Amino acid sequence: QVQLVESGGGLVQTGGSLRLSCAASGRTFSSYTMGWFRQAPGKEREFVAAINWSSGTYYADSVKGRFSISRDNAKKTVYLQMNSLKPEDTAVYSCAASLRGPVIIDRVYDYWGQGTQVTVSS
Repeated sequence: QVQLVESGGGLVQTGGSLRLSCAASGRTFSSYTMGWFRQAPGKEREFVAAINWSSGTYYADSVKGRFSISRDNAKKTVYLQMNSLKPEDTAVYSCAASLRGPVIIDRVYDYWGQGTQVTVSS
């Protein structure tokens, strides 16, 4: 069983930065692929970024070059550094954990956090 708690969301102006954190419980955190997904009002949930057990990273095209995912296995935490934020990045961001693939598909993730709101003002 893995429990996930996100933090770090908030209101930021266009071009600003935020760092989201996702703290996990459980003894086998380092074995999991950790993903970030987001859902904007009226839209489907979409993949943002993921990092696997060997720190291989994956990004949606819409965030490449602006967002960076990382993990600290000792702290059982995954981070999403978001730079050059745009109004279209506004969404609830959720982290998730999976032992399966492909990492861009939300249904392979078994554990989810409650989400944190990110709002980018124009």
